[in-house]
Amino acid sequence: MSELLNRRLSLLGQGDNLSLLKQCLHGIERECLRVTEDGRLAQTPHPEALGSALTHESITTDYSESLLEFITPALADPAQTLESLENIHRFAVSKLGSEYLWSPSMPCPLPAEEDIPIAWYGTSNIGQLKYVYRKGLALRYGRTMQCIAGIHYNFSLPEKLWPLLRDAEGGSGDDRDYQSSAYIALIRNFRRYSWLLMYLFGASPALDAGFLRGRPHQLESFDADTLFLPWATSLRMSDLGYQSNAQAGLTPCYNDLASYTDSLRRAVATPYAPYVEIGTHKDGEWVQLNTNILQIENEYYSNIRPKRVTYTGERPIQALVARGIQYIEVRCLDINPFLPTGIDLPQARFLDAFLLFCALEESPLLQNGECGQCTDNFLKVVKEGRRPGLQLHRDGQPVELKAWASELLARIAPLAELLDRSQGSDEHARALATQAAKVDDPALTPSAQVLASMTAHQESFAAFALRQSQLHADYLRKEPLPAEEQARFESLARASLEEQARLEQQEVGDFDLFVGAYQASILAISN
Repeated sequence: MSELLNRRLSLLGQGDNLSLLKQCLHGIERECLRVTEDGRLAQTPHPEALGSALTHESITTDYSESLLEFITPALADPAQTLESLENIHRFAVSKLGSEYLWSPSMPCPLPAEEDIPIAWYGTSNIGQLKYVYRKGLALRYGRTMQCIAGIHYNFSLPEKLWPLLRDAEGGSGDDRDYQSSAYIALIRNFRRYSWLLMYLFGASPALDAGFLRGRPHQLESFDADTLFLPWATSLRMSDLGYQSNAQAGLTPCYNDLASYTDSLRRAVATPYAPYVEIGTHKDGEWVQLNTNILQIENEYYSNIRPKRVTYTGERPIQALVARGIQYIEVRCLDINPFLPTGIDLPQARFLDAFLLFCALEESPLLQNGECGQCTDNFLKVVKEGRRPGLQLHRDGQPVELKAWASELLARIAPLAELLDRSQGSDEHARALATQAAKVDDPALTPSAQVLASMTAHQESFAAFALRQSQLHADYLRKEPLPAEEQARFESLARASLEEQARLEQQEVGDFDLFVGAYQASILAISN
């Protein structure tokens, strides 16, 4: 353990400081496809009974009309965050009729590319903006890729914790800048160590063969309908996913907030020749918001993002530049197909200890090729993380994954212990022990269990996933929401539909001008 981490642990373990750790906030976003009874993509519109995808704060859609996204509030107790997530699932299932929520990250057998419905948000300018943005994604990356689902874990440390550290360490800078640089340091450590999350929680070692649409690949056949890699943890996070030449040169290396926001701002304002050739309109219809490397900053695909809650009409970069980083969003987590909500409390407890370790451990700048080494380690683990004797690179030297993982867990243990002391429990230590068992025995990892279940049942990936989807639906239906909670969700759904109608009735101004103003807002930011 570094001297810095030691000092910080001792400071946070004292008196009132310890209770600060009970004020970390946790929010979860879970995406999942709606599928038919026979496990095909549902091509029905977003169910009206779930409310408006544009204005509902807990239930929306992501890329496709069929790709639901459930969003919890940010709460101090992750057990309550998960309860909120489960309640959203229970409500959704009560409104889906004969449709199911697809259990894993990799999609069900998909229809022809052009038959995957793009999410529709109504006729308001902001609704149309969201729709055209998705048309642009279809044009740039294809619709198939956008049907991959994941879990995003949002995490923040209490704002009072940062000045405490700064003053104890004789740091300088105002609260906002110190907090932002501390979150950027967390992100650098996350880049160094996130391969561990892929090993422990990766759950997509196989996929439906039709997903690749006949493109060349290096996967093996599991059966006639399924492709896989025998040692893979997360094909979702491999280079099978987003192949973006435009984004290839875009690697913000997280050495400070200004360089991060700058690189994104440039990407949103820099034309990319192949997109320029297509243009923004075809036959008088919008096909993409602009012809730049990114249409908007959220198009940048990364495993973790610095975030700040935005005001109405404000863009994510504007919020970061104006008010600094408020929390981080972990974006590389697969949905665990064995769990009804895709994630459970032991995983959340471990993530908290892991992220606290990333935040408090020393985090030198990423230089001399370390950025590339982080990416290589990550990609190696997603494709062959369970391979016996697999070697990664640390400081340019080979190191066995198993040895490095055990060492990391030993370094995270004091953070788990600190969190347990603050909460008077042993849940973080127990969650850590569960992960240590997976390092000792790769058969305990979700990726190995997916393949073991498919083998035991002699079934394809799609058959396995549908079976799990049916089990989860049965579990969620068996215990419906209490009447008042069901009524609260019904009321939220109605209110969101009314809000969308109000937006559409009161809309003023032409959509083309609206897009122009939206584009101009990013160019007006100067660091």
